[in-house]
Amino acid sequence: MQRFLADGSFLRVYLALALALLLTFGLALMGLALVDRVRVEQYREQLAEAPLQLLSWRVAALPPQERGNWLTQQSDLLNMRLSLREPDDTDLNWFERRRLDRGRVLVKVYDEDSWRLYRQLPREERILEARLSGLNERQLRGLAQLLGDWLAEVDGEARQRRLEGVTSNALPVQLRDLAPEGLDSHQLSRLRDGELVIRLLPGHWALTVHLAVPAADGSRQWLSIGPVSALEPTPISLLLLVLVIMLGVLAAIIYLIVRGVEARLARLELAAGRIASGRLDTRVKVDGGGFIGRVGMAFNAMAAQVQSLLRSQQEMIRAVSHELRTPVARIRFAMQMVEDMTDDPAVHRQLHGIDSDIEELDQLIDEILTYARLDSGLVNGTALERTRVDCRAVAERVIATLAPLHAHLRLELAPGPEVEVQADPRYLQRALQNLVANACRHAQSRVLVRLSLESRLVRLDIEDDGPGVPPGERQSIFKPFARLDDSRTRRSGGYGLGLSIVQKIMAWHGGSVVVDDSQELGGARFSLLLPRVPAGKERLPPVKPA
Repeated sequence: MQRFLADGSFLRVYLALALALLLTFGLALMGLALVDRVRVEQYREQLAEAPLQLLSWRVAALPPQERGNWLTQQSDLLNMRLSLREPDDTDLNWFERRRLDRGRVLVKVYDEDSWRLYRQLPREERILEARLSGLNERQLRGLAQLLGDWLAEVDGEARQRRLEGVTSNALPVQLRDLAPEGLDSHQLSRLRDGELVIRLLPGHWALTVHLAVPAADGSRQWLSIGPVSALEPTPISLLLLVLVIMLGVLAAIIYLIVRGVEARLARLELAAGRIASGRLDTRVKVDGGGFIGRVGMAFNAMAAQVQSLLRSQQEMIRAVSHELRTPVARIRFAMQMVEDMTDDPAVHRQLHGIDSDIEELDQLIDEILTYARLDSGLVNGTALERTRVDCRAVAERVIATLAPLHAHLRLELAPGPEVEVQADPRYLQRALQNLVANACRHAQSRVLVRLSLESRLVRLDIEDDGPGVPPGERQSIFKPFARLDDSRTRRSGGYGLGLSIVQKIMAWHGGSVVVDDSQELGGARFSLLLPRVPAGKERLPPVKPA
């Protein structure tokens, strides 16, 4: 793990999240800029649509030889440069050409002082180009006058059709029989004299152009262009929408990154738990070549190395234990021969001591083989044959076996309910017998076995009135060959494997063994904790050690 911290692999995760934040923020800014650009372009096109449509219709209605002079006159009047261009003579791309073919207006702004407006003439391929340095009052007056003159050429329904053709959303045009409202007497007087009146609407940041249009019968109609509104800032609702979208995208990116990392780390955690419970053949599926993939490969290599070392250790322990039996047997045979060859009491006393040592060595070999067999079962995945076991009957057999060997002690089984577990009878009895024997070695006068049922556990307590186990040593006593040197001294006997064997057996059954103080007897209390038998199940299938 330190290697991946050292090479900055985990730092790259945080950098990726920071990059995602910056990327999302940049996308949001780009989105706002794009929205504003689209709004500005749309506004400009809507403003230019009606004037260019009017100009293109006027040009298309003229004979080809008169178009040049008319465009020159209008260029001076409108303060813009008007010209007709062939499609191949323009710098328009394919998409812009297609836009013009569909009858749309195209506005290209090279800088604030250089605008170009394009529109294709009706039923022709030639393109009307208008070059200007920006919008001003002179252009507005000229276009309004041009529109008024064009409408004055016709009357009745023809005038109404022309009016509808040049009306747009950004540049509304209306023709009324009554004088426009909101004008003072001076403005109305100017309007009746044929002048063009521009009215500013400061509350709306807009302006309206009014013009009188004469009719064929001598009457007048009133032309109103506008209100022409300025481009409003981006609405708050749109900004909030973009912000919500930005946060949503950011949340989605972070969620996907964290979810992928969390899922792969969860697999590592699960594999680590399985290995910790003894399933050393567990491996992690390696996905990709990222830092988590490298962690997975290192994890698999570590598990394989640990499994190999443990297997070698267990094979060595079994081989040494088996090999020890042959010289022990030869020593025992030679000792019996010497015993038969002499009647000296002193020699017999020495031989008796040697026989006790040989018996102790034989028991130690049995303990080592049992521990190696249990440990090997965990590594190799040996299956347990679980059956329904009566714990009270097992406890009675253990007490009946050990009571004659410890006549100075009182071994008792506390009254209580019938307790059953799903376990291997032979190994469960071995675990209970080891704990009762351990209690007998350290007890002064009494050993008590108590069985109880809890919500999800079956509890088997073995208590004694000995010196107890110090709190600082309660974890180390379950290690192989571990023995205490103070209250529970070496003089009490044992080889330091009994509790390790109990812990292995409990791990096989999915349970545990704990030690604390006995409240009743004052010594140590060892507790076997096993899962309760599920209701209605007579037998569970064989399972691998957990």
